[in-house]
Amino acid sequence: MREIVTYLEMTVRDQLTPADPVPGLTLEPLDRDSPLVVALQVRIGAPYGWKCASRTREEWTAWQAQHPDRLFWLLSFEGEPAGLAAYDLHPGNEVEIETFGLVPEFVSRRLGGYALTLALRKAWDLAPAVERVWLHTSSLDHPNALPNYQRRGLRPFKTEEGER
Repeated sequence: MREIVTYLEMTVRDQLTPADPVPGLTLEPLDRDSPLVVALQVRIGAPYGWKCASRTREEWTAWQAQHPDRLFWLLSFEGEPAGLAAYDLHPGNEVEIETFGLVPEFVSRRLGGYALTLALRKAWDLAPAVERVWLHTSSLDHPNALPNYQRRGLRPFKTEEGER
């Protein structure tokens, strides 16, 4: 299947164009050992063919060991787990949003814009003197993903085409 991966970035916090707040939508720290880390990534990624959706328990254990510094944040809507944001801190004061998404039952409920606003604000606050926040998305992800990223102020800086 043909895929286009688009990499997007913000280089100053003021580039963020926030979505209107959604009452009841929150972003809270999530312990990396919580079973929600795996469960949410699987549920978010399954509809889009993310590799994580088919990992075995052993593969997840190995994956978590390879990413000991990854930070996880839970998106909740009215107290229910609704999604996940995962962050990697990189040299050069960069923060990568490695995972961002909503579980299927919260997609198409007009939560994505504010969820992304919360995730981007958190990215800018994760380390002192952050100079760049970036992420990537696939043409096989939800069709609103790329437009949402761009509406929030992220700008494309690279694309890659290939087969998945």
